[in-house]
Amino acid sequence: MTRSASPKLGAYSGLAALSLLAALALRRPELVLLAAPFALVAAVSTLQVRAPRIEVGVELDRERALEGETLDVRIRFGSGEGAERVDVFLELPRGLEVEEGTSPSTLQLVDGEQRLLPLRLRCALWGAFRVGRVHLRAHDHFGMFRHEAVVDARQPLKVYPTEEAVRSLLRPSETQVFSGNHVARQKAEGIEFADIRPFVAGDRARHVNWRATARRGELWVNEHHAERNADVVIFLDVFAEARRGERSTLDPALRAAASLAARYLRQRDRVGFVSFGGTLNWLLPSTGARQLYRIVDAMLDTQIVLSYAWQDLVVVPRRTLPPQALVLALTPLLDDRAATALLDLRARGFDLVVIEISPLGYVGPKRGEAQDIAYRLWRLRRDAVRGRFERAGVPVTVWNDDSSLAAAMEEVGTFRRQARAARV
Repeated sequence: MTRSASPKLGAYSGLAALSLLAALALRRPELVLLAAPFALVAAVSTLQVRAPRIEVGVELDRERALEGETLDVRIRFGSGEGAERVDVFLELPRGLEVEEGTSPSTLQLVDGEQRLLPLRLRCALWGAFRVGRVHLRAHDHFGMFRHEAVVDARQPLKVYPTEEAVRSLLRPSETQVFSGNHVARQKAEGIEFADIRPFVAGDRARHVNWRATARRGELWVNEHHAERNADVVIFLDVFAEARRGERSTLDPALRAAASLAARYLRQRDRVGFVSFGGTLNWLLPSTGARQLYRIVDAMLDTQIVLSYAWQDLVVVPRRTLPPQALVLALTPLLDDRAATALLDLRARGFDLVVIEISPLGYVGPKRGEAQDIAYRLWRLRRDAVRGRFERAGVPVTVWNDDSSLAAAMEEVGTFRRQARAARV
């Protein structure tokens, strides 16, 4: 621990010095007796001072939590020496708040005794954190010296974003070869009726349509659509964000990405993740609970970083996305590079859906005529970008505070059912 003199020691030393100066100036020896107690206390405290030894440990009840949940943290003090009163402060990152307990707080310690300081934290925001940096301040017996130390007992904590309610998922235009929950266009073994045809050698008897056979006088069999899985890629635009206070367009985008990834993985689809911004990060599509944790962990590391490493990169590399994949793009449409990259994916034949995270709710109030004109021009420019996607046959839905993700997905589903094929 680092040691520093407290104001009390300075006061005692000052009183002793003043008494000695008064005795010399007034030539009154009895004033020396007045200064003696103050000097004695200061001298004894200086001789007996020693740095306290305190064992500190931090325990978390779990390493993963959901946004909005509470988390129990215990600061354990082992057998220490030389400290009777200790001020304790647990340093918390932005996004974690103390819900129960007191921090900073003061504890009375006895040599050889163990103490426990319980705290309950609320996970207000998603993110990857390290919790356990403890600031200590102890005083000696006379209160003359102050000892300070910082104990770094940090442990990893991952707070996952909460899922948004989604009633139905988008059906991909193309399916893959593995079994799943999507009805494929191809005719094969399955349970979804497709058509009937005449019986040929090798057809199974259980596929015979006896009503059609009786009506036509010859054997006819049923054909079915196969149930296949799909490749789904969550595309996250991190070129820019709109922020106002603690709120940002990146927060709902990550919640939507986590919700969509979890729902598609539950129906045995292969899900991948692409973070496209100042740098390019991606996870190839896969299935299972392990893939969900990999995607969410990659999302927790996602942030808006001003980078000039790839400032001219407007095309996603070809091997990043599997062919015939359904690409769900989450973007605030604030950077032209993201729009150019998405239109390039559409030109390559990918099944693209754009979910716009509206930044309008993060724009401050307009002041003056000039700002009002600039705001209107900005809105017109956003409409022009949205029109480029619509002309390319890409459905664009807007998700803001006044609507839900489920409503946005339903709007896309309606567009895909009614839209005609567009030539890019």
